[in-house]
Amino acid sequence: MLLQLKKITKVFNEGTLDEKIALQSIDLTLAPGDFVTIIGSNGAGKSTLMNIISGRLLPDTGSILINGKDVTEMSEHQRARYIGRVFQDPLAGTAPNMTIEENLALAYGRTRRRTLKFGVTKKRREFFRETLQTLQLGLENRLNAKVGLLSGGERQALSLLMATFTKPDLLLLDEHTAALDPARADLITRLTEEIVSQSKLTTLMVTHNMEQALKLGNRLIMMDKGQIIFAASGEEKKKLTVEKLLQEFQRIRGSQFVSDRAVLS
Repeated sequence: MLLQLKKITKVFNEGTLDEKIALQSIDLTLAPGDFVTIIGSNGAGKSTLMNIISGRLLPDTGSILINGKDVTEMSEHQRARYIGRVFQDPLAGTAPNMTIEENLALAYGRTRRRTLKFGVTKKRREFFRETLQTLQLGLENRLNAKVGLLSGGERQALSLLMATFTKPDLLLLDEHTAALDPARADLITRLTEEIVSQSKLTTLMVTHNMEQALKLGNRLIMMDKGQIIFAASGEEKKKLTVEKLLQEFQRIRGSQFVSDRAVLS
């Protein structure tokens, strides 16, 4: 298995009046090439799960393995060699005061041994241009433009490219289209499909949008109150609809799914 989560638990403010159990004994495995979408209402534990996998948070109990290697105690920085991540905020994945080329150089160096030398060779610049061309946004002609001047959609496309062009073992997409208008969200969704498919990336994607969760990937899981309460893959997932998902939630939990945003997106 490429990713294994074993009995992951996370509690915030333990022992206080504000105690919140964010994750309850989560077990999850991803095989190489799996594309798993995660849905759930606010507070279900989706973002906490992503932060645990990336190393931004450490679990209270349980273990995390990537390609059989135990990374549970590794920092976020140490796990960066294995993981690419795109956040909801287009501002989060790039350095706005640096150029497109400089941002790409930083991302390119993430999986390589660090040196004091910072520079871009002619060969590498050509590689950056060829890679940017796949976005079909004309960014290959703006290598020296400051990233802070790009639109939200352009920055998110660049973030997606930066997270994937070194072909990480695992790609984490944390509601990466939620902050965009519908047209740009559709663009990033299309680019996500193309990049993940072409590079055969093992991917875990959190989304509030049930239609998006059904359209993308080969597996789907639903979370609620820190637990995985429903999972579907293969032909079962292909037969799902938003209505069926809502029915499953009501059947399992005995209440209606409370996030209108998930239904209306």
